[in-house]
Amino acid sequence: MVRVTVADGHSVRPQPRFIAIGMMLITAMPFAAARTTVADDSQSLQGSLLPLIEAHAGDVAVCVRHLSTGETFQHQSDKVMPTASLIKLAVMIEAYRQVDSGTRSLTDLLEIREDDKVPGSGILTRHFGTGSKLTLRDAIRLMIAWSDNTATNLVVDHIGLPSTAETMEKLGFPETRLHSKVYRGSTSIFPERSKIYGLGSTTAADITTLLEQLHNKTLLTPAACESMLDHLRHCEDRSKLPRFLPDDMVIAHKSGAVSKSRCDAGILFTTAGPIVICVLTNDNTDRRWNDDNAAEVLCGRIAKTVVDHFNPPHLAQSATDRSILKLGDFGRTVEAVQRTLNARSEPSPDLSIDGDYGPATQAAVIQFQTAHKLPPTGKVESDTWVALSPLLTDRVPVPDPDVVNSETLPVQSADDANGPPFVTCRAWAIADGATGQLLESHNADIRMDIASTTKIMTAHLVFRLAESNPTVLDESITFSRRADRTRGSTSAIEEAETLPVRELLYGLLLPSGNDAAVALAEHFGTRFTAEDRSGQITVDDSVDPLPLFIDEMNRMAIELKMENTTFRNPHGLTQDGHQSTAADLVKLTTAALQQPLFRQYVSTRQHGCTVTGPGGYTRNVLWKNTNRLLGIDGYLGVKTGTTDSAGACLVSFGQRGDVQRLLVVLGSESSAGRYVDTRNLYRRAWQQSPPTDDASHRE
Repeated sequence: MVRVTVADGHSVRPQPRFIAIGMMLITAMPFAAARTTVADDSQSLQGSLLPLIEAHAGDVAVCVRHLSTGETFQHQSDKVMPTASLIKLAVMIEAYRQVDSGTRSLTDLLEIREDDKVPGSGILTRHFGTGSKLTLRDAIRLMIAWSDNTATNLVVDHIGLPSTAETMEKLGFPETRLHSKVYRGSTSIFPERSKIYGLGSTTAADITTLLEQLHNKTLLTPAACESMLDHLRHCEDRSKLPRFLPDDMVIAHKSGAVSKSRCDAGILFTTAGPIVICVLTNDNTDRRWNDDNAAEVLCGRIAKTVVDHFNPPHLAQSATDRSILKLGDFGRTVEAVQRTLNARSEPSPDLSIDGDYGPATQAAVIQFQTAHKLPPTGKVESDTWVALSPLLTDRVPVPDPDVVNSETLPVQSADDANGPPFVTCRAWAIADGATGQLLESHNADIRMDIASTTKIMTAHLVFRLAESNPTVLDESITFSRRADRTRGSTSAIEEAETLPVRELLYGLLLPSGNDAAVALAEHFGTRFTAEDRSGQITVDDSVDPLPLFIDEMNRMAIELKMENTTFRNPHGLTQDGHQSTAADLVKLTTAALQQPLFRQYVSTRQHGCTVTGPGGYTRNVLWKNTNRLLGIDGYLGVKTGTTDSAGACLVSFGQRGDVQRLLVVLGSESSAGRYVDTRNLYRRAWQQSPPTDDASHRE
């Protein structure tokens, strides 16, 4: 294959020689003539994508290929990068290769053992009991659609850990490797690569070529390729490549995300033809787990730019073009035809509702046309449209217009002018900021997941120790492996690095470091006994300090009369039974705010410190507060929290004039939504208790 490249690539193994013509990349593709495009740089794909890539704070590798024209864009496409869960694409390919070879069957039953369950994305660990069984096919669907980590390990155990890397190398992709099972780093068969890349490694060029072969049905048997594409079409993640794409665009893709690496790769089925795209990022400055993570937004912007480049308005299909559906078409109308054929053909062809007019759909159309004595063209034209109508555009048939238009719909009573405000959160509470007295609330006594608002209690316990023994803040904490490997939001301190307690508390409360919470709990856990809570050091290496710290969290909850609260960890990651209420969080935060140091820390917008590593090296760390309200006058901080189970949460403290208010929102629909909910509730609070001197605080 001859390539003409636009962007500088970094190669880690011998590659075909690249021929640079200006900065425009065209690839000579099998079965498609290469198209040479001469355009002003600002109008080229390279001219649109490079500014996005160069503006990103992190390492980026991209490969884009239009499968009909062969036009290709590459940027560091041969650089080896971490895959996170994107490596599950290669695992799926190997599983289907073994099925094709007859050594495995999609109906093989996989049994879930207790030690198979791992944390992270997916549903098996939380919702399926030990001893449950599922087929290999269903495990693959969960691995791809939900990125289920437990399902992935079940598949890997079934096909053999080394097999994925071995097959990728035989196929010509030696840099595409699964290193270990998920959350089982000790199983790594490539220990050195695991240290650098984590779960898996690949290049953007490798993934793009794999997806191209998958689309062309040349990777494995056509049936296996179609099944794998169906899995990819059901990927639930909309935060990266699909982020800015139309809802009706068909995309078959797999994403991946760990703290510093976010990626996505897939096939975009556009009006101008299918496009394969792979975006890999690493060493990202923005490592937040929220809706506007910079790397995830970058993936979306790249995909939208690519789609717009290949689908300019002047090339949009006319109504006449769409009057005939044929082999190669795709979209929502094809989905409606497939659904209608399944319902009205005898026997039903059982087509996948994927919007792709492939050979199976063409055969079903011919079957339908033959049954209705129409010319068996395999195309949906005027006479076939009439026979199929009305189309089933959804799983539930839409009634006839006469029925819809004659229906009388119920009308709810008018909104109560004195009722609670309309917000997205599931529970909220407004309290007096000075006394903690609850003033107004909704669902404030319902137990809910509370995410990282848990860290209010973690910090409260440490600050209480510091009140009686201030020297504890000067003690050094050396990060354990357990702390370093705690998933989710991070302070970015690494195993064996050391820093003072007073500094790590910023890492706990500003970036919401789950790792910092574990490190603090490990450091202080043995200091809480029934007889002595003064913070004196007790050394007993046989005792795990983490459970002792959690016990103290629950003891303190009882002391504060938090009657509906149970803590299971110091950070707030989802765990059975780890719940509280909005009312209880008011009690906790009221107590914490009595500590001047707590107020100082939670109102800090950013903080830097120096950490010391093994051997004596030092490095600087910058932490920024996740609480966006701190950028608005009158908001004095407390704590954010976000998990899939808890939704977006925020405990906040505000003051206008002589009036102080403490506010809790739990279960908002989005990160942005929690701030809108909170500000609306504050506005209500200020209106009900107007400050006497609030002229300087106007919304």
